[in-house]
Amino acid sequence: MAMVYGTTSYSATIISSSPAATQSSSPPAPAAAASSSSARVRVRVRVCLLPGRRGKPLPLRCASSGMEPIAGTALYPLHRCKTIYLVRHAQGIHNVAGEKDFNAYMSQDLFDAQLTPLGWSQVDGLREHVKKSGLAKKIELVITSPLLRTMQTAVGVFGGENYTDGVSAPPLMVENAGHSGRPAVSSLNCPPFLAVETCREHLGVHPCDKRRSITEYRPLFPAIDFSLIENDEDVLWEPDVREANESVTLRGMKFFDWLWTREEKEIAIVSHSGFLYHTLSTYSKECHPTIRDEVGKHFANCELRSMVLVDRSMLGSDSSSFNYPGKIPAGLDLPSDVADKKHVEEAQKN
Repeated sequence: MAMVYGTTSYSATIISSSPAATQSSSPPAPAAAASSSSARVRVRVRVCLLPGRRGKPLPLRCASSGMEPIAGTALYPLHRCKTIYLVRHAQGIHNVAGEKDFNAYMSQDLFDAQLTPLGWSQVDGLREHVKKSGLAKKIELVITSPLLRTMQTAVGVFGGENYTDGVSAPPLMVENAGHSGRPAVSSLNCPPFLAVETCREHLGVHPCDKRRSITEYRPLFPAIDFSLIENDEDVLWEPDVREANESVTLRGMKFFDWLWTREEKEIAIVSHSGFLYHTLSTYSKECHPTIRDEVGKHFANCELRSMVLVDRSMLGSDSSSFNYPGKIPAGLDLPSDVADKKHVEEAQKN
């Protein structure tokens, strides 16, 4: 079981007049929309909890101005924490059409919606922020939903510079992928990219949320690793059944648990509004209202929020690379607290 704490965020607002790294373990596959509408969700409180008496959790509270002890802070071993950088994709053509007319989401013209020119401007803004803040050098892995708009956002923000023909490494994205009008993006000097089905948007009904076949994606994004996606065609999206919010939430919780099978500690995740909102809202239910609003509010297009993911249930097995075991001295150098305990134990024996 994992829990999430919010830290910092980045949101891009632009005014415009113009509209390989894999591991053997795979993330849990999202259930098909037809079966998800009746899915039952087991409620698990994961966020802002501290161990209480007899294993019962205590909710975190904000610290007061005094020095009295309260449950407003928590300590966790560093090796049981990951930093995740959550990003919603930049503006897509479906966002523009849906804002004008909700029924437009049903249009086949929006199938696997690509970014708008404004969306690419948002990508450029976030990319500049990521580089200036030093975040680009920290991220070890980029996970992306396997839809056109999320992959365009991911490679545009976290990818290398413009691709040059003749280099040995394949590009992350070829020139004009998805009618973007953008140059090819290099896979050099950037983290590996991994496509994961589990962090997709709501499944079903809306053509904008249906993906293309992996066979179609590979030539467009040669350096993105699609090996964890089991089916070439999109077998999860169904035309007549929209995935229930509860199913999206459960899928998101399983996705965060799956992250503990990865060895990377700093991971960027490019996903969707609905997936992020329903997942994070569940994680933040027991937090202070200020933290709940910070974690659970809707993402803007191309917004980035950094969170700390905490392993509370021994999902990860990594040991700390910084801890040093030391050795408790024996004899005359025995620490006083250990000596006191030893004295009491010997007295009880006698």
